[in-house]
Amino acid sequence: MLFIAEGFGTGRARVAPGTVGTLPGVALVLALFAVPLPVYIGITAILLVLGIPLCGQAAKLLGRKDPPSVVWDEIVGMLVTMTAVPLGLTSILAGFALFRLFDIWKPWPIGWVDQHVGGGLGIMLDDVIAGLMACLLLHGALLFGIPL
Repeated sequence: MLFIAEGFGTGRARVAPGTVGTLPGVALVLALFAVPLPVYIGITAILLVLGIPLCGQAAKLLGRKDPPSVVWDEIVGMLVTMTAVPLGLTSILAGFALFRLFDIWKPWPIGWVDQHVGGGLGIMLDDVIAGLMACLLLHGALLFGIPL
């Protein structure tokens, strides 16, 4: 269970575990690029719901509120980021960078959730919101004709 919560080991990276731990999310985005949007959203929702107890249990085992090694939330956050975004190298790099920026910077409401919502829900929710904010920026760029 801990191995899964830690992104199949990627969350144990000594440097930037959240960034390294997001890479399985990129791989999953690539694996799911051909599925219909409702299926993509369904898989993302299932992984989100499963992540709440998974991350909560991992945090308890590790004795920390939001352990840096637990990156299941980053994986799901990356899936949220790339929802309905046309797939390409530029869009993946932009999505990855924006998601990590929001996850690290934690502007409102991400920071509020991070500070006030506990357990597995809090671990998952701040990254889902970071993913939503990154996704909105990507779609805004597309809307204004910025190629991704």
